[in-house]
Amino acid sequence: MTASRSRRRSAAYAALALGLCGTLALTGCNSHSKKSKKHSSSSSSKSKKRRLAGGAAAAGAGAGTASHQVPACTPGPYSLRFGQVGNPDGYVTVKFRNTTKRTCRIYNAPRLSFDDKKPLPLLQGEPGMFDSVKNDVPPNGRMYAIIPTATAAAKGSPKTKVSVKFMGTSSSSRGRGPALINFVHRDQTISVGATKVTNWVPSLSGAKVAAQHPAED
Repeated sequence: MTASRSRRRSAAYAALALGLCGTLALTGCNSHSKKSKKHSSSSSSKSKKRRLAGGAAAAGAGAGTASHQVPACTPGPYSLRFGQVGNPDGYVTVKFRNTTKRTCRIYNAPRLSFDDKKPLPLLQGEPGMFDSVKNDVPPNGRMYAIIPTATAAAKGSPKTKVSVKFMGTSSSSRGRGPALINFVHRDQTISVGATKVTNWVPSLSGAKVAAQHPAED
């Protein structure tokens, strides 16, 4: 073998080795790139799933909170009834019936203004923010308040109408209403004078007891 042929063969081997190295390097690079893309895609998918799951959980929590909120009761001409019992222990009953299909919350006492006069004082006293009384009234449930009229001054004279508001959590909070009840249209006689009204109570007997135990001044 001549020196010239030996040099050509060595050059060919070197070129072949260089080509193989380039091919292997390219294959490794492509493999690494595919792995990186796959890892990036997997991380992005997991991150998106976490965001969706977190959003769904937050929405579920918000819906749960909203579903547990109890709305305030609202007075209406068809949900309120007045009745009067004569002496010796005379009184006027105020009855509220929840005519909606959802439980509502009623606070403290009714605000009653007969014939556009000032509202009757509260027998249990004006509530503050931290001593309010509340009752949850289920659909078709009832609440009662009593206006004592055992004396001539408390019975007063017949009234033609009454404006009814439902209190909020305290005397200074905003209430619901008013609802106007016309006794003449109902062919009713209700006589009220210088007296007070009890808080709302879930039973008529309980309201009568509350009327016998006014708050101390």
